[in-house]
Amino acid sequence: MPTVSAHVASTLARHIDHVFGVMGNGNAYFLDAVERDTPATYTAVRHEAGGVAAADAFHRASGRLAAATATYGAGFTNALTPLAESAQARIPLVLVVGDAPTTGPRAWDVDQIALAAAVGVRTYTVGATDAATTTVAAIEHAVNDRVPVILAIPYDVAALDAGPVPDAGTPRMSPPPAPDDEVARAAIRDIATALRDAEHPLLLAGRGAWVSRAGSALGALADATGAITATSSLARSIFPRSEYDLGVTGGFGAEGAMTLIHRADVVVVFGASLNQFTMRFGDLFAPSTRVFQVDVASAATHPRVTGFVRGDAAIVAREISAELDRLAAAPSGWREAVDIAPLRRYDDGDGMAPDGRLDPRSVAQRIAEMLPEDRVVVSDGGHFIGWANMYWPVASPDRMMMVGTAFQTIGLGWPSLPGAALAQPDATVVLTTGDGGALMALADLDSAVRVAGGRGMAVIWNDAAYGAEVNLYGLKGLARDPMLIPQVDFATLAAGVGAEGVVVERLEDLDRLSSWARTPVQDRPFLVLDCRISGDVIAPYQREIIHVNGIALPEPATT
Repeated sequence: MPTVSAHVASTLARHIDHVFGVMGNGNAYFLDAVERDTPATYTAVRHEAGGVAAADAFHRASGRLAAATATYGAGFTNALTPLAESAQARIPLVLVVGDAPTTGPRAWDVDQIALAAAVGVRTYTVGATDAATTTVAAIEHAVNDRVPVILAIPYDVAALDAGPVPDAGTPRMSPPPAPDDEVARAAIRDIATALRDAEHPLLLAGRGAWVSRAGSALGALADATGAITATSSLARSIFPRSEYDLGVTGGFGAEGAMTLIHRADVVVVFGASLNQFTMRFGDLFAPSTRVFQVDVASAATHPRVTGFVRGDAAIVAREISAELDRLAAAPSGWREAVDIAPLRRYDDGDGMAPDGRLDPRSVAQRIAEMLPEDRVVVSDGGHFIGWANMYWPVASPDRMMMVGTAFQTIGLGWPSLPGAALAQPDATVVLTTGDGGALMALADLDSAVRVAGGRGMAVIWNDAAYGAEVNLYGLKGLARDPMLIPQVDFATLAAGVGAEGVVVERLEDLDRLSSWARTPVQDRPFLVLDCRISGDVIAPYQREIIHVNGIALPEPATT
């Protein structure tokens, strides 16, 4: 007879097709059922944190729900950091875990419900008779609220006979919020009137616009208003007309593009929270700029917002366009009067920095010239995040994921790559990580190489330091030794798990990437580029952080 764990596995598998994790006492029966009784694919990682990180990345790269699994106790606590990241980033996923017996905790059990609640995650505990319906309830919560959830199986319940797996129904999906009251309709009229009268209109899109699939509606609105467009870092390439798009705003933006944004007289923001990084710590817009926001949040998320509409980005964009038609509005003509391409250019760097190590700007630019166009970029956290975000364009928002930034963590890069690779099975998946994060997640170097094979590669920005700390606390005069990392040879480490590693000390060493990219996927290995970069070249976004912390900025590195 099917067990309680089989009820969970079979019900879950109707809504997901991938499970990532590590097997242990608490989830052994669940994984047995996944393997024997469902069409879902299980991918083993080497650390429980990696299971959640992989499931998180799978969703970011595909938009589909994924599951992770871990045992109770130590397995569960190992998964807490990526779980907190998923909660902060609003990533729907289901983490299936073992838990203490219903008869009471054992000596090694911890209060997992309280630990999950501490990072903002709700737990659903299955019983002997309700496993299928509880699983559906958990999925419904995860998808509708865009959050991770815990599905806990008590140890003494996991292997109980539960009878045939019932049809527990389909999770109820909430419709996207529409602006259906007079206050919202009046706000839409105000936005349309402001856009009609604007000389320099700008549309800014964030991740919420991508989630609502608002790209075409926003493109039509930009055409109707003649607006120049820009995005947050999580919505890059959402607008259809790239020739009128300034790219990412904030510290990842090109200086010329940010200067032009300051000229905007009306800005309408769709699905972006306007955090401090997007807003350049308050300096993105001119003081006179009128800022409107469209979001599913209950209220405006930034004090600069003067008009707010709660609603789905795609729905509201279409309603603004319809109101513009009623107003017989004509495009402003601003975007045709501006040559956008030069404004998006970044500094190519100096090749070598004064300290004899590579200038990361030059490395990033050279890599961009050779990367396959079908790339999906997975970015770990750290000072280096500026380089890929600035220099490596991608085709759509789901092809550049920034793991760890919501919770300000590092070390989730290696296990995120397998999730992205399975979500985008035809793409080349590129990990960008620092030496600190790469070492922290080293257990899942094997997982990345094993799962992605010749479709995967990693660029390690190896400055022998925790660069973000050096470029903030080091500049404050704090002791630097705790911020430094002895030089690590990642090329040799990569070879130990079957990858090809290349130590990059000159730009010419990157030529291996060119030949690798030309080689058929099935004939090439996973490639690791160990780039020995200078820590003296500070990313522009980090320079903004230094400035707002009241620290004297060091002079830019020059040769």
